[in-house]
Amino acid sequence: MLSKVIPSTGKLLISEPFLNDPNFKRSVVLMAEHSDEGTLGFILNHPSQFLLKDLVPDFWQADFPVFIGGPVEVDTVHFIHRCYDKLNSGEEIAKGIYWGGNFETLKILVNNNSIAIDEVKFFLGYSGWGIDQLSEEINENTWIVSDQFHQDVVFSNNEEELWREVIINLGPKYAHVSNFPSDPSLN
Repeated sequence: MLSKVIPSTGKLLISEPFLNDPNFKRSVVLMAEHSDEGTLGFILNHPSQFLLKDLVPDFWQADFPVFIGGPVEVDTVHFIHRCYDKLNSGEEIAKGIYWGGNFETLKILVNNNSIAIDEVKFFLGYSGWGIDQLSEEINENTWIVSDQFHQDVVFSNNEEELWREVIINLGPKYAHVSNFPSDPSLN
């Protein structure tokens, strides 16, 4: 088994390099909730074609990119942030990283340009795993669980490099994986 870290809220799930599921190809997922009932998370590095102002007209100043959080309930908007000092709301899921919060306050802060693009990240939908589903996928080496990351990685908009960067952060045992081609048949 590739993964030695136990999954829990606030950790990352990193997909194995040749995962064929188009929803999770070269994905980095932040787990926002993990319990005996299942797991919920957001894919950090799959951008959508939308900006927040395209989806929520009340955010008229919001040139914030929106990411595909996962294949579940893609008609919903979710957010994580690292600006609790401004929002005064949200559930801390990792050190200095919060899930959700007061949406009306967020709207005011965004429209007043009081929140920077690297302080909040928006998602369409989420990723979800039922009871024991994630454990089975980890045992099949589909995912590596990591707690070796800086919060800047979570709020990065460099989706092309994000997967590679978190693989390298796992240490020398995994670093070579970061250079695998995304399609091995092209080698």
